[in-house]
Amino acid sequence: AAKPDFTAEAVVGSLVDQVDLGSSRAICIGTQSECAQAKTDAKPFDMMLTFDLDSAQLLPQAKANLRIVAEALKDERLKKATFHIKGHTDSRGASEHNQSLSDLRAKSVSNFLLGLDVDPSQVVAIGLGESAPRYPDPRDPGNRRVELSLSVE
Repeated sequence: AAKPDFTAEAVVGSLVDQVDLGSSRAICIGTQSECAQAKTDAKPFDMMLTFDLDSAQLLPQAKANLRIVAEALKDERLKKATFHIKGHTDSRGASEHNQSLSDLRAKSVSNFLLGLDVDPSQVVAIGLGESAPRYPDPRDPGNRRVELSLSVE
């Protein structure tokens, strides 16, 4: 079984100040080395979840990390936080297909978190298709991802 890359307390500790400040941050779900290579302005906690080509199925490592995220989201200190789950694709395939696939990826993550008893009011799934690549090469596998953005209402 895959082991998570972080603890729930590390997630909560990194996010609690952001919640109190009412700021908006991105989160990268992945290994530390994957996230260190990712191009993002998110500080100090970054998680990114990637997918296989033409797939919305969560990989074992993603599930392990999302279990920890779910545990963190249940922490009382993050109760007022909302997470936007943003699905993305690379540029392979038709735009309509990519939009649908990005919706499925976001819903896959959202449904997984909801299945772990995360409050439905804390997660919003959004598909962005191929419109916001993370890497300059639009076909880069790293563009097949879901990112979570923290926002405070």
